[in-house]
Amino acid sequence: MRYSRDLRGYGETTPDPQWPGGARIAVQIVVNYEEGGENSIEHGDAASEAFLSEIIGAQPWPGKRHWNMESIYDYGARSGFWRLHRMLRDIPVTVYGVATALERSPEQVAAMKAAGWEIATHGLKWIDYRDIPREVEADHIAQAVALHAHVTGERPRGFYQGRCSMNTVALGCEEGGFEYLADTVADELPYWHLHNGKPQLMVPYTMDANDMRFSSGQGFGTGTDFFDYLRDSFDVLYAEGKAGAPKMMSVGLHCRLAGRPGRAMAIQRFLDHARSHEGVWFASRLDIARHWAEAHPFQPRLRPSQMDREAFVQRFGGIYEHSPFIAERVWDGEMGAVHDSAAGLAARMAQVFRGASDEERLGVLRAHPDLAGKLALAKRLTTDSTAEQASAGLDSLTDEERATFTRLNEAYVAKHGFPFIIAVRDHDKAGIMRAMQARIDNDTPTERAEAERQVMRIGELRLNEALK
Repeated sequence: MRYSRDLRGYGETTPDPQWPGGARIAVQIVVNYEEGGENSIEHGDAASEAFLSEIIGAQPWPGKRHWNMESIYDYGARSGFWRLHRMLRDIPVTVYGVATALERSPEQVAAMKAAGWEIATHGLKWIDYRDIPREVEADHIAQAVALHAHVTGERPRGFYQGRCSMNTVALGCEEGGFEYLADTVADELPYWHLHNGKPQLMVPYTMDANDMRFSSGQGFGTGTDFFDYLRDSFDVLYAEGKAGAPKMMSVGLHCRLAGRPGRAMAIQRFLDHARSHEGVWFASRLDIARHWAEAHPFQPRLRPSQMDREAFVQRFGGIYEHSPFIAERVWDGEMGAVHDSAAGLAARMAQVFRGASDEERLGVLRAHPDLAGKLALAKRLTTDSTAEQASAGLDSLTDEERATFTRLNEAYVAKHGFPFIIAVRDHDKAGIMRAMQARIDNDTPTERAEAERQVMRIGELRLNEALK
């Protein structure tokens, strides 16, 4: 089985985004413009809207218009938008614009353009795509791009469906004209996503620093709640950036929600707080995408989880000495993006090794050569073993040193029934010698456990080299 989700991402150490001017944080504000694109009988939909409004627990009205729901959305276009526009017009905002909503709001579109805001597409209609057939969603995306271009004068460069399906990201990749997709909340930095072997930049969005939580049962109750959350999010990310790991902070706003006066003050207070700090880059999502593509262009790399079985076993079958069954069982099991790193693949190989039978594990131990033994002298070690022994100077021993290694090897094998095994890259020649002398005296069960730990460590070190 191939697991589709990437649970590793950048791992413990995130890349330096190299934000312009050495900024410690990139702040990205989204204004969602959905008013006029929501579910409505008048829009040809089967029922009224029920999502992201002041009516907690609202339900669709099949076949009927919902006056209160429609007027809530109307407020966003008529009043809320203009309040947010006045507050944010000097900031490089990204608009997630539903194409049919933009079409019904020419004055608002003109104001967005006059402010220099990026207008990304938020799809054709503000509807839930989870049950929409793939081909219908693809057609809607194509219609959204075309209508967006007709309304704004240019095609969108970013895409956020929002109420997306499991097909949305793939369809966004296949459309071919987007510089970034935003249907992900998986990270705090952009990342490259591969679809059918082609890279697509993802610029993650947010569902936590988002005024949508004013409309949920468990969320923000007051503007102060919202400001506190935005401030604390900013402060944590700013401190991380100051410490050398800058990130981006997304803030999601909706005209009919944050545009209300009792909430808008939270936005102003947050802007004042962020502007009081040095090294803050306010940017549109397109600014961030283009910067990332230049500073961190896609780099092809070996992805073990995507290799066919024969190639995988050929490449990694020797990680555990002369024991390709480890690689075979790894490939036959679940693999995903987490196994495309040395640490992830090493962990899975160790898991398979631990799960092998006692006889199989003993066979792996016995497959290892003696250190500085006859095989090394005859130059018959595997490539990995040759390099490892050379790294510790075991390929250039004096006659006396070789005699000592031979004596210790013979005594060790006679007592324990398998060769002395140690991850030589972790030691120098003198340290290896001391370890041999000390471990000969262990009882065999203790030494067996130690030898198996060393086998797994050797595998980890070999994978570090193989997947640099």
